[in-house]
Amino acid sequence: MALLVINFLTGFLTFVYFMVVLFFRRGWLRIKLYHPTVKAPQTRVSILIAARNEENNISHTIQDILEQSYPAELMELIIVDDHSADRTSDVVLSFSDPRVKLIRLDEKGKLNSYKKKAITEAIKLSGGELIITTDADCRMKEEWLGTIVSFYEKNDSKLISSPVIYHQEKSFFERLQTLEFLYLIGLGASSIGNRTPSTCNGANLAYRRDVFFELDGFKGIDDLASGDDELFLHKVAERYPDGIGFCKSLSAVVYTQAKENLKEFIRQRKRWASKSTRYKNKSIVTLGVLIWLFNLMLLVTAAAGFADPVFWRTCLWALLFKFFCEAAFLLPLTQFARRRELIYYLPLLTIVHVVYMIFIGIAGNSGKYVWKGRVVR
Repeated sequence: MALLVINFLTGFLTFVYFMVVLFFRRGWLRIKLYHPTVKAPQTRVSILIAARNEENNISHTIQDILEQSYPAELMELIIVDDHSADRTSDVVLSFSDPRVKLIRLDEKGKLNSYKKKAITEAIKLSGGELIITTDADCRMKEEWLGTIVSFYEKNDSKLISSPVIYHQEKSFFERLQTLEFLYLIGLGASSIGNRTPSTCNGANLAYRRDVFFELDGFKGIDDLASGDDELFLHKVAERYPDGIGFCKSLSAVVYTQAKENLKEFIRQRKRWASKSTRYKNKSIVTLGVLIWLFNLMLLVTAAAGFADPVFWRTCLWALLFKFFCEAAFLLPLTQFARRRELIYYLPLLTIVHVVYMIFIGIAGNSGKYVWKGRVVR
């Protein structure tokens, strides 16, 4: 009886996972590559960075932004120093360009969402029609801003998600993260392509300033430390279901770096997972639970193989289906990122991902975590 039940559940959830990943592949392929139109931009833009203890990174990001091939009179950069204990503010002030503005966050009372507070204060000061958020450790090509604005002016989107890709990996662990992160970015893009927006990344996110105020900003989601990107995406999608776009262009990519060690990686993924139970679209939550159960059943089936080797055959077939559907999804993503060599890491990632998904699914929804030196939830 146990054999039938485990085999049935594993087989059913494998089929569900297979169909879901192919559905996501369809969403990614439905989004056409965007080629910016050659015309003078008209949109005033405010680029926002919430920074905490980033003295070693932020100067490169500021320089990249100031060197954008975009009319200087149509852009400003607002950096919010979120109670840094290093020279972050001094580095920002060392730039004499009038487009660079600094806000020092000075909250006396304890907050749970310092980043949302920082972004809100920056938006209040901003003068741009279009808000673009990025992080203090990101790099971008000089066409980045012009590409996103061109997409905005062509499509009149209320919110635009754009690609974020890891680069400059220094280890096998970091290259494995790059492939896994491509998977996550692809899921967010494909959900937009399938007209069911679910995830995005605040390191490369744009939205209209008036829409932010129309929706009362982060009100209703400000009790969580994270969620300035995904949970706000859901607010916009609820009001403007046809107003979400994904700028699928290599020139719109923001580059950042993977985590150097397992401890920091786990902290980051716990933070990302902590938002999932607050999704308003419960079909997305249900889908996430089914994927988590699929990975759990893979582990259960593998463990059951020690009692009866027949279960190992079931587990092997399920893993093969998992590998091939993930390969079908990731191949066009690695081609887009011009990182086709990463696909060779997929056999290992397919297996490691099982344990990782189970652990993060529990840890990300079971309490507090450390972010930027603070314990938050």
